[in-house]
This record gives sequence, structure tokens and C-alpha cells, in this order.
Amino acid sequence: MTPRLMILPATDKARIRLLRIPPDYEAQELYRHVTGLIAQVEEQEPGFSSDDVVTLLEEHGFESIDFQLGPSLD
Repeated sequence: MTPRLMILPATDKARIRLLRIPPDYEAQELYRHVTGLIAQVEEQEPGFSSDDVVTLLEEHGFESIDFQLGPSLD
């Protein structure tokens, strides 16, 4: 089975994250759940970083994946 992946975009290219999605999430549920977790970090830690978000997502079964960002296509 092909792993399902999610990109967390960011204006700063160094903050873009790629995550493996746990198998028990459907597409619409997934987006809402991740949005809620990001909001939770924003409320609890006003000076939060992308690493804080990834840590919380990993606690919910997501897996951070290393990747190489290629050149821009535009």
C-alpha cells in the first residue's frame, strides 16, 4: 500500500514539513483534525514554532519524513 502523505506548507521554505498520515484518517477528517491541532498549539504556545506543531502531530500518530526540496517549477 502506498503511504499517504501530507505537506504542511510554509512561506519560509526551511519550515515546510512532510508527514506520513496514520492509516485511520479519511481525507476530510484529516484536514479538520490537523487544523484543530495547529490551533491548539497556537492557543497554548503563543510563540510556537513549526517543530511544536510537528511534535504534537507525532503524538497523534503522524510521522515526520525528511525530504529534499527541489528547484522551483515557475
